[in-house]
Amino acid sequence: MENTDNLDRMTTLSQVMSKLAERGIHREFRMNEHCEMKFENSEKNYHPDELTILKTYRFEGDSNPDDNAVLYVLKDTSGNIGMIIDSYGADSNYPGEEFDKFLRDIPVQESEEFNF
Repeated sequence: MENTDNLDRMTTLSQVMSKLAERGIHREFRMNEHCEMKFENSEKNYHPDELTILKTYRFEGDSNPDDNAVLYVLKDTSGNIGMIIDSYGADSNYPGEEFDKFLRDIPVQESEEFNF
């Protein structure tokens, strides 16, 4: 049976990113080549316990597995809100296991504020 709860929800990465941008959320948290997580335009190195995942969105391409992506909305201990965008499956944007381990160690506190 099809779940009709999600029929009116945004279904593409670009739709969700546009909605987040309307709320002033457009900066990304990114892991650099030294496996340091940084907030865009910042020099601060984050540890997983300094971040909280507020929402996770998964996107699956209809015909191409390369279209699979995930977007995480995160908040840091200073109140900055940003996102991490990653393709998932065999073609992650971040090589190695460091990124996956870092994500698994971030506490999750799902927020209804980002249900759109």
